[in-house]
Amino acid sequence: MSTRIIEVVAGAAVVAAAAGLLVLAPAPAAQAPELVTAWGEPDLQGIWTDIYATPLQRPERFADQEVFTDAERAALDEQRTVHPRRDARELVGTDRDVAGAYNAVFQSIRPTGPRTSLIVDPPDGRIPPLTPEAEARITAQREHRLALLQATDTCRLQLPACAGWQYGPPSPRRAERSPYYNTARLNRNDGPEDRSLSERCMGAVLPDFSGYRRIVQSPGAVSIFYDVGQGQGWQRAIPITDRPPLPPGVRQWRGDSRGRWDGATLVVEVGNFSPKTDFRGSRENLRLVERWTRLDAETLEYIVTIEDPTTWTAPWTARQELTLQDNQANRIYPEPRCHEGNYGLPAQLAGSRVEEVEYAAGRVPDPATRDTATGGGDTGGSDPLTGG
Repeated sequence: MSTRIIEVVAGAAVVAAAAGLLVLAPAPAAQAPELVTAWGEPDLQGIWTDIYATPLQRPERFADQEVFTDAERAALDEQRTVHPRRDARELVGTDRDVAGAYNAVFQSIRPTGPRTSLIVDPPDGRIPPLTPEAEARITAQREHRLALLQATDTCRLQLPACAGWQYGPPSPRRAERSPYYNTARLNRNDGPEDRSLSERCMGAVLPDFSGYRRIVQSPGAVSIFYDVGQGQGWQRAIPITDRPPLPPGVRQWRGDSRGRWDGATLVVEVGNFSPKTDFRGSRENLRLVERWTRLDAETLEYIVTIEDPTTWTAPWTARQELTLQDNQANRIYPEPRCHEGNYGLPAQLAGSRVEEVEYAAGRVPDPATRDTATGGGDTGGSDPLTGG
């Protein structure tokens, strides 16, 4: 493991602790809980996180390799530490420089994990191909986003975010609704639903492979709070019951969960997702089977099988090992600070209304010629290992 990675993680932990945020600090062995609750069920309780960075899909250059060598992990850590992130400055005074101002100071870099992918099935560690239906759906969404972007410098300069599209005058499609419920950034600010779910503080998805989760149990229920970063989080209640799921007409942002115990494993089946949610292109037809198993005092195994026959040609399965975090270090655990409708989004929409008035008076360029969707037109800056 790279020393620089350790330093970045440790520094992030100090900043996080000072801000009252979760701290990446494994629980001391002396504080390890009993593995069975007072009422005799397997004890999954505590604050858990994945202490390593592992790509969801196996990078193609490691196609037949399930684990990294020590040398490969050290090399990847070094690459990831020096890779430009949101802190990298563009030319001062440009839109791209301002767009990158929301920096990565609170985002730690976790060391590269031993496995080359979270996906364990298919054996190649890759998500199965999309169905033709999903390809058409995703293409329609992408073409609408690119049409709204075409009058900007992003397309004029043929930057990566405009790949496959041409520069031209503002598109008449600016007056069209998105062909599907919009979950990404549009180059338009007519209303909150032109912005991404993350900008609306609704970016958390299920299944979740990032952040922290606090698990609390009671007889007949398991509660999980997901802290997904940048002040966003959400609460999930899983009834332990043999009652049937909700009727098909009742849809929820993160689905309807039903849990049962299978020996030491909590099995949770999730369906009834809303068409307004989006997990890698899958929406209302997404179905999950989750398995949570306490392996030892400090390790919780999470396995999820993901299925949507309208999106992928086959089901696929991912596996994580989560490490118990120190309750004392994380004793200050506030509610999410980011919420839909907070001051940032209304201010952004209000600014766009002012810009429209100024444009009508001939004092500023057409708002359609400014890129407010892609962070300055560059899709780079992602982690060389995980792509995130």
